[in-house]
Amino acid sequence: MGKKGKRDKKGKGAEKTLAKMEKKVSRRAKKEEEDLEALIAEFQSLDAKKTQVIESSCPPPSPRLNCSLCAHPERDELILFGGEYFNGQKTYLYNDLYIYHIRKNSWAKLDIPNPPPRRCAHQAAVVPTAGGQLWIFGGEFASPNGEQFYHYKDLWVLHLATKTWEQIKAPGGPSGRSGHRMVVCKRQLIIFGGFHESARDFIYYNDVYAFNLDSFTWSKLAPAGMGPAPRSGCQMTPTPEGNIIIYGGYSKQRIKKDVDKGTLHTDMFLLKAEGAGKEEDRWSWSRLSPSGVKPSPRSGFAVAAAPNNRCLLFGGVHDEEEEESIEGDFFNDIYFYDIGKNRWFPAQLKGPKSERRKRRRGRQAEAEAAGGEELQLPPPQGPLEIVKELVAEDGTVMTIKQVIPGAAEDKDRSGSEEEEEEEEGGALGQPVEPCPRSSAMVAVKHGVLYVYGGMFEVGDRQVTLSDLHSIDLHRMDQWKVLLEMDPKTQEWLEESESDEEEGDDVEGAEGGEEDEEESSEEESEDEEGEQQHPAVQPGEAQAQYVARTEQYWLGLARSHMGPEAKDKKVLKVAHAMAKTFYEDPI
Repeated sequence: MGKKGKRDKKGKGAEKTLAKMEKKVSRRAKKEEEDLEALIAEFQSLDAKKTQVIESSCPPPSPRLNCSLCAHPERDELILFGGEYFNGQKTYLYNDLYIYHIRKNSWAKLDIPNPPPRRCAHQAAVVPTAGGQLWIFGGEFASPNGEQFYHYKDLWVLHLATKTWEQIKAPGGPSGRSGHRMVVCKRQLIIFGGFHESARDFIYYNDVYAFNLDSFTWSKLAPAGMGPAPRSGCQMTPTPEGNIIIYGGYSKQRIKKDVDKGTLHTDMFLLKAEGAGKEEDRWSWSRLSPSGVKPSPRSGFAVAAAPNNRCLLFGGVHDEEEEESIEGDFFNDIYFYDIGKNRWFPAQLKGPKSERRKRRRGRQAEAEAAGGEELQLPPPQGPLEIVKELVAEDGTVMTIKQVIPGAAEDKDRSGSEEEEEEEEGGALGQPVEPCPRSSAMVAVKHGVLYVYGGMFEVGDRQVTLSDLHSIDLHRMDQWKVLLEMDPKTQEWLEESESDEEEGDDVEGAEGGEEDEEESSEEESEDEEGEQQHPAVQPGEAQAQYVARTEQYWLGLARSHMGPEAKDKKVLKVAHAMAKTFYEDPI
């Protein structure tokens, strides 16, 4: 038998194995999904009580991840739908719809009758048809304890002009899944990959489906050639020629009972459409070997189309498995992929021109005042690692690490200049950037990238974000903070507290966190009332306050961190707590 025959036989064997696994997972998941279907039906009955469209101004959305963020095809708006939030004990699922008004930097909540059920890890895409349409497929629903999952296989469209939801019921579509990818390509929705998980089993997909936006029909594609291995969370980008690019992703395999091994994929493929215009398009897979500097291996990254025939990748996480734990390295970098040149390259921030000019003029004035003596310049600086401390409402200190590459224009700054800038609050020093994160939501409108939410981990604690940043992809000068993360929204309940926080499943899954947030705020206010922190004196500088109250904050930090913590670390945390209180006294 020739090599081709062996490959064909191997491919057919893999297909049979995949089919058996899918049946096995389907049988075991059926009972779980039946249990959750009743819960979902109850939520839908609550949604059915909505009888009219209501759009109202509102505070920013609560912290969440795995929601969708899309740019309105005709208006200066971003559309956010769904998502999930986990507070250490309960999982909350959402199906609320928010509109971000870019010019006003404000949020509005849009209540529309008969929306899709609550979900996360779905996919959304917009098309300009009939005033704009938002298409949503798949995703998952989880029980409040996070141990049971329901994977959707439904298709919905939001008609933006009329503000109406419509479920599209067409046979022959993909099986229920989440973590898949979906893009619009030549009047079709193309869906690739994803996974289906039950309490004991899981399966990853590498199939491809197309939904025709004119005939409203599904078709399963059968591309020629060797395609990507099954995966979820990959980058999927359409090209101007009507082809599709797949990069990276994540999958796992069960190597023995109760032991799974994860794989971070770094390969790249082209799904090429052949015979366009004929009755039936033919597709083929081929592997791409891009040049340049590829992103480091990671999962949980976000992707978006960028100007100049490019796509971008933002953030993500690389999990390092140790003996009894998993430590994640989170990222906040941007990588561009030039589709025409088949080349990766990392983004470099240029910095604001006005600030660079001010620094140059200031150094020239100092040189002239010094009698024309030459200034001794240090060697160019490499990447700078910055460690930020954030104190949550419950007193937990969260450490955020990020690496900022050295800017070419700033390599001649002296150490004294850097210290002065830090004392002034970093106005001319460290650039403002989103903290490293995974599972963020991104969208591009008018060449501006918007990054919302996501998560990072501190030990066993998950921090879910609700901040919003933007950066002009043409200028690449600086990030803008449109909405900062509010530490008061950070709630984390340890497992030992579960008895105190028990509630019915409907409240937990429906997202009834408002009552819990109010009660937690009341409790924290009571605790703060009992413990008076040293007040900031009128006109007192931050450095003076930190020095004057150091012993108090050292004692507080030591009580939080325990006697085994190193003195140097305790001192660092104490200073962070003092600075946080100085900037925002309770």
